[in-house]
Amino acid sequence: MNGKDRRRAYQKGPVTLRGQRVPATTTDQRLLDSRGATDWLHADPWRVMRIQSEFVEGFGALAELGPAVSVFGSARLGEGDPAYELGRRVGRALVEAGYAVITGGGPGLMEAANRGALEAGGTSVGLGIELPFETGLNEYVDLGVNFRYFFARKTMFVKYAEGFVVLPGGLGTLDELFEALTLAQTGKITTFPIVLLGTAYWAGLLDWMRDTAVRHGTMGIGDVERILVTDDVDEAVRYILQHDGRDRS
Repeated sequence: MNGKDRRRAYQKGPVTLRGQRVPATTTDQRLLDSRGATDWLHADPWRVMRIQSEFVEGFGALAELGPAVSVFGSARLGEGDPAYELGRRVGRALVEAGYAVITGGGPGLMEAANRGALEAGGTSVGLGIELPFETGLNEYVDLGVNFRYFFARKTMFVKYAEGFVVLPGGLGTLDELFEALTLAQTGKITTFPIVLLGTAYWAGLLDWMRDTAVRHGTMGIGDVERILVTDDVDEAVRYILQHDGRDRS
């Protein structure tokens, strides 16, 4: 192992590990992968205590956050990509509208939104997750919580947000998007605006939802119409303010 590898930081909940202490598997993986020996029968009840502690830590850290919006986007699109500047602008605009900005705390477009929020003098929140290929929270997070379990982290994204702004992204971004849409469709969350920023990127998905899913009866047109798709940061923020009842324009 070279020197660079030895210094790679690995976040395991609130704990930072480096070098030979970096585990080969994640906590989520060990929970969900039940193959092998049956000692998990005795270990799982104790995992409940750890899961409970993640909810307690998250609730405690974010309870007094105030109005906030969760912003999602790819970890792979860094500075120099047009989407990065878009993320930076939306982070700044949300703060100027009175919101804290919550992201997954990672690199790429998450970093961009955190950066814009911090540069605007607002609260920049990062909710990190234990992953084998990411190295902790980005430098623009000023309130960070690290999670072991995806489901605990995902609760925080919804519970403490007035809505979602979704930048171009991959599977993780789509996961958060469709979970919010499912919660809205089933009435688990109400008056929850969802904005997709980047019409060229998202157009194909919306076309499929309208022309395939709605046409086949597997989705209602209302599920599609609850989403605003735009390239205009100001329009995105205004849409959230309107649902939040704070828009006076």
